[in-house]
Amino acid sequence: MPPAVPDTDPSRLQVNVYDGTRNLIKAGTSVLYTIIDGNQKQLQRKSYLKSSMNFNLPFYDNFGDNYTVIVFTDDYQQAGFAPVPLSNETPTTVDLMLIPKEPEFNFASAPWDIMKLKLPFIASDVTDAKGRDRYETLMEEKPKALASLLNLTTAMKQIFLAQGTPLDYLKEVIWDDTLAQDRFFCYCDAKLIDQVRDGAAHDLFAPELGSSVFHAGATASWKQIQFGEANVQLTFHENDKQTIDGTKCIVVEPDIDYHKDLGAHTLLEVIPNAITKGLTNPEVVYVLRWIAGRRAGVPEFAPPYVIV
Repeated sequence: MPPAVPDTDPSRLQVNVYDGTRNLIKAGTSVLYTIIDGNQKQLQRKSYLKSSMNFNLPFYDNFGDNYTVIVFTDDYQQAGFAPVPLSNETPTTVDLMLIPKEPEFNFASAPWDIMKLKLPFIASDVTDAKGRDRYETLMEEKPKALASLLNLTTAMKQIFLAQGTPLDYLKEVIWDDTLAQDRFFCYCDAKLIDQVRDGAAHDLFAPELGSSVFHAGATASWKQIQFGEANVQLTFHENDKQTIDGTKCIVVEPDIDYHKDLGAHTLLEVIPNAITKGLTNPEVVYVLRWIAGRRAGVPEFAPPYVIV
């Protein structure tokens, strides 16, 4: 089959490059922009001292319009997105995030006095002094675990169930070694599982079969299917029960997978390395969820920390 012939009226693409503070990358930074069309032809590979660039690109009116966009700058992890469907009728915008190759967390917006009010279930079982001590110890000694907790709770707050959000049902975090860089365990109002089951009936979640194979002791699990990447998975342990303040509770185990399925389409250089280390990396989740949200046009994913 002969190659597709582009239409004379081009597609318009704007690429914006942000850093881990969720602001446009610093002015004067040299960013390498690479753009590949759906025919796997590289049309652009050039560095610019700009955080936002506009491109006029061929319009094929077929699969050739499914573009790949990649950005890179020295000392940062490469990021990109595909497919980016382009049209000659309306401009398309792609927002991407670059974080340092050796990222650090800045939790200045997440002090104990604020977080105990925003996330009362992290403080519900102890005195304020003990709660502060273990929270600040987590911040100091296991920053990835705290970042994961903040990623998950921020994402859960953006899931709208028939009644409230998953965050509204959390009662008491289990503070032990299971509070890790990829998940946490928490007692929740047992009604949450019915809310998630109802959400699945309305295409908000998809059931994860065989959840006990990957989550020891699990009885049921559902994964959010809103985005191509960084969807929340809620796994329930219904045999672990407790009554908290008169509410019948079971254990829920939230985590976030990088991709919805094997056909996932975000390109991030660090992902293969992170996967081989075994545990989901909260920095990767932060980037993936932010990019996915921008592409979907939903409120910004903005946990109370930044990456510098």
